[in-house]
Amino acid sequence: MLRIAVVFVAFLACAGALAQGGDGAAAAARAEALAGLTDARIPRRVEAIAWFAQNGVASDDVLVYPRLADDDRFVRVLAERALWALWSRSGDAAVDELMERGLGEVASHDYDAALATYSEVIRRKPGFAEGWNKRATVRFLREDHAGAVADCREVLARKPHHFGALSGQGLCHLGLGEHRAAAEMFRRALEVYPHLAAARRNLTVAMGQAVAGNGH
Repeated sequence: MLRIAVVFVAFLACAGALAQGGDGAAAAARAEALAGLTDARIPRRVEAIAWFAQNGVASDDVLVYPRLADDDRFVRVLAERALWALWSRSGDAAVDELMERGLGEVASHDYDAALATYSEVIRRKPGFAEGWNKRATVRFLREDHAGAVADCREVLARKPHHFGALSGQGLCHLGLGEHRAAAEMFRRALEVYPHLAAARRNLTVAMGQAVAGNGH
């Protein structure tokens, strides 16, 4: 995993250098990256993913999703990281600052403050899916599973292929004892990201509980 991280940073630096220049150069670099996403050569796919991670906007996630099912594990891991990078971009510096503050509050286990911070993100930019996703995470950590499910649904209304929200909602349903609903969410997560090991393990748990008649 360290090798993946080091190489990814190197490609990000390269991608950032390629993006420099005028509008024409930037458009050409984007077109090259777009073509590279489906290139048969692994290094070209990696370079393309890195370009979007460095230079893309949140709506570019639809271009990167297919690489979560790539035949190459390295490409899949980079695609996952690129998607999280894309999702984190609100397009508003003040909102991005709030998002960073919330991360620090979660890290220090100040969930009340984090809840307030992400609620403010949502108030300011309700169309920004990751604000809802981060608040869902905080609500899950506070064991407010029903509230977290509601927030996950808001994420998925904006980003239907957000595997983090799909899997997270599944965990919330598990917490509520709703094992069939949980299994459905984990299945949907695996449709987007077939190699998401945690979702596969949790699907097995949810199915086992549903078959045993524990929950509904």
